[in-house]
Amino acid sequence: MTRPHQADSETQLAAILKSLDDDKAEDVVQIDLRGKTAIGDYMVIASGRSSRQVSAISEKLVDRLKREHGVPARTEGRETGDWVLIDTGDVIVHVFRPEVREFYQLEKMWLPAGQATAKS
Repeated sequence: MTRPHQADSETQLAAILKSLDDDKAEDVVQIDLRGKTAIGDYMVIASGRSSRQVSAISEKLVDRLKREHGVPARTEGRETGDWVLIDTGDVIVHVFRPEVREFYQLEKMWLPAGQATAKS
């Protein structure tokens, strides 16, 4: 689904990675989905240290994407802060508390064997 005057997926990805870095998200992993699925071009997985940080990282990311790039995003899970899903249509972002991320292990589902990163 294309939206007029919206940043392309590479621009969105760069803005997302910068926002996550600015807000001190941890263990950020980006996965190129192009040619693998129609759900989006990229997936980004990151962690926050607490439910409060997960919610704050997610809220700031959505605000920055809309304000700076005209990119609307749908979100799920911001109320609890365990796992927030942010979907721009081109980039899907998952922000987890570390324990929840470890439980679901999304990286293992999307990255080839050997490319999944070990978390300390």
